Amino acid sequence: MAYKLLIINPGSTSTKIGVYEDEKEVFEKTLRHSAEEIGKYESIYAQKDFRKGIILEALKENNFDIETLSAVVGRGGMLKPIPGGTYEVNETLLEDLKLAKYGQHASNLGAILANEIAKEVGVRAFIVDPVVVDELEDVARFSGVPELPRKSIFHALNQKAVAKRYAKEQGKAYEDVNLVVVHMGGGVSVGAHKAGRIIDVNNALDGEGPFSPERAGSTPAGDLIKLCFSGKYTQAELYKKIVGNGGYVAYLDTNDARVVEDAVKVGDEKSTAIYDAFAYQVCKAIGEYAVVLDGKVDAIILTGGIAYSKDIVRDVTKKAGWIAPIVVYPGEDELLALAQGTIRVLDNEEKAKEYK
Repeated sequence: MAYKLLIINPGSTSTKIGVYEDEKEVFEKTLRHSAEEIGKYESIYAQKDFRKGIILEALKENNFDIETLSAVVGRGGMLKPIPGGTYEVNETLLEDLKLAKYGQHASNLGAILANEIAKEVGVRAFIVDPVVVDELEDVARFSGVPELPRKSIFHALNQKAVAKRYAKEQGKAYEDVNLVVVHMGGGVSVGAHKAGRIIDVNNALDGEGPFSPERAGSTPAGDLIKLCFSGKYTQAELYKKIVGNGGYVAYLDTNDARVVEDAVKVGDEKSTAIYDAFAYQVCKAIGEYAVVLDGKVDAIILTGGIAYSKDIVRDVTKKAGWIAPIVVYPGEDELLALAQGTIRVLDNEEKAKEYK
C-alpha cells in the first residue's frame, strides 16, 4: 500500500512542506514569511492559523487533495528530553508546545500544524526524532559542575536517519551497529551510536564540541567567565558570540564554508588556518566518541551540508580514517527523514511512542 504523507517543517521565517508517496517526493515547497507578517503575532503559537492557511493554499495550488492523506508529520519542537523514535501527537505533547514549556522555537508549530490538518481528514499525526532526543548514558551527563549537567541537544533527526540508512545498506539492524556520526552544518554534532541509541553527543546548540560556521563550540571556561563579567557585553550579546556569531563568522566574517574553501584554494593564510582548525577539531571529536564506543566502530558517517566538501572529507579521512571506514551521506534531507520515520510506524516496523 502506498502512503501519502504531508510533511511540515516550520522555521523562523519560513515553513517548508513536502508531499511524499511512500519515500518518493511528490512535491516540496518552502513558504516564505516576511518579518512584517510574522511580527503581527505576539507568540509563535499565535502564528498557527496564519501558517495553516498558507499550507492549505499551497496544497490547493498544487492540486493535492488532503483527503487522500495517510498521515501528517511535523518537525518536533522544544519538548522535554525523550528517547529517539516516532511519536504520535497527543494532548500532553501539544500542551507543552503550546505553552512553550521547554522553550520558544518555530519548530514547536510542527506537531501543532500536523495535528490540525490530520484532524480535518481523520488521520494520525506524528513527530520524529526532535532536537531534544536524549539517550545519554548516565556517566555522560556529568560536567564537573553539579549545577551544569551535560545536555543532549543536537541534529537528532538527521543523525538517526543516516545511521539507519547505513545499517540497512549493510543488511543489518540499526541496533546491531556501532557508529560515530558527524553532522556538519551551521552547527556540528558528533554522536556515538551504540545498539540503537546515541549514548553520548555534544550539545551542538550552545556549548560543546568543534566550532562550526556559526557556533563557537567548547571555549576556555575561565576566560569565558572573565568575558561575562568584563562589562563589555550584555548576556544576549555574549550568547550571540557563542551561537550565531561564533566560529567562521567570528574569524572570517562568513558562515559559508564554501567561501572559506575558495579562499583556501587561492592561498589565503587566515582562511587556511581556520579551515585546518575546523577539520582538526572535528577529527579530535571523532576520536573522543570512538573511545566512548571502546574503539569498536563499524563506520564513521559524515553528513550535513559541509559533507559535500571533497576537501573536508579528504582531510577527515586522512586523520581519522584509521579508526573505521569513512561513509559520506552529504546534506540533510529532513523531509525524507520525517517521512521515513512515519512509514516505519505505519508499516509496523516500529511502534509509535507515547509522549508522557
